[in-house]
Amino acid sequence: MHKLLFGIDSLLAQQPPWKSKRIALVTNHAATTHEFVPSRVALLQQGFNILKLFSPEHGLDTTGADGHAMDNVTDTLTRLPVVSLYGNKLAPSPSDLADIDVVLFDIPDIGSRFYIYLWTMSHVLEICASVNLPLIIADRPNPLSGDLTLAEGPMLDEVHCSSFIGRWSIPVRHSCTLGELAHYFNRSRGINCQLEVIPCVNWRRNLYYTDWGHSFVPLSPAIPAFESALLYPGLCFLEATNCSEGRGTAVPFRVAGAPWLLADETARLFNAMIPAVSGHVYARPIVFTPVEGKYAGMPCNGVMLHVADTTSFRPVATGWLLVKIIKTLHPTNFEWAPYPTHVNPTGTKHLDLLSGISNSEALFETALPDFIDEIKRQVLLKDWSIDIRPYLLYT
Repeated sequence: MHKLLFGIDSLLAQQPPWKSKRIALVTNHAATTHEFVPSRVALLQQGFNILKLFSPEHGLDTTGADGHAMDNVTDTLTRLPVVSLYGNKLAPSPSDLADIDVVLFDIPDIGSRFYIYLWTMSHVLEICASVNLPLIIADRPNPLSGDLTLAEGPMLDEVHCSSFIGRWSIPVRHSCTLGELAHYFNRSRGINCQLEVIPCVNWRRNLYYTDWGHSFVPLSPAIPAFESALLYPGLCFLEATNCSEGRGTAVPFRVAGAPWLLADETARLFNAMIPAVSGHVYARPIVFTPVEGKYAGMPCNGVMLHVADTTSFRPVATGWLLVKIIKTLHPTNFEWAPYPTHVNPTGTKHLDLLSGISNSEALFETALPDFIDEIKRQVLLKDWSIDIRPYLLYT
């Protein structure tokens, strides 16, 4: 396989006509070249005239706690001012862009609708259109592959479930790059931004992160490794429950547990039922003690999921089945729970916002034997691959 290069690598090898214009860069510390140089540093070294930075949730350094507002800061590496897009605003203001000619976006993503960097991009797309500035996106591969046969719903109900963790109707696992989604939004929603996407080189849709030959750069505190990113589209649904999703452990989104959870029974039932909805994933009983988040400092009985074959693994279906099994086995202990964040201070309706379905808790009242059919019905996508096809940049 030829070396995979990110959009930023291609850009650094070019001399674009806007290189000396006044540039604002939307980025974070997870955005690096293929040689792990922070994108913002590499751009300055190549003479790109960057005047200011914008950073998403978790801050420029990617270490901010989940859902916590971030302040404006000064970048310690470049001494450039950093305007937070997860504080008192979610998009740059017109005054932020008054002294800017071009906006450049370079942030990695993990291929899930409710992972927030995607929606920061959508806000930037809109403001660039409104103030008539070009937006350049340095594209990056989807670590969960671009295989559209593995995309999973539900699609988002925009009327009842639109939020910052899902503004517009796309699947939970969308199997696209941010550059492809930017083109899709720009045209389908009539945004009409002056948009250019600089594509990756040597990425194909069937490639997973493990095929890249590249060491994983943590994207946020709870996505420290590829396995967390792979399981995230499914185990993130645990956020809407009183079960730990592994925040405050070394393996976030790879475990589920609580002090009251029956680990052996949960693992046994999960392993018996999972072949009906996903291939090659196994649950192993464990005990873990989170240092923060739910049950901080308390030993939790739980399960850890191990994916043996990424190409047959369906994370959304897996996560729904695990939540249903825990709910069924623990009728007096299991509860749906709010998940307060900066953009949803009360934390209410979190399951609806994650799933994209109004009154989604009712689905989990379905009897366990029938729930398999409910999962298949909800994750099935009819038209997504057709709708997105004109905007795909890779084969």
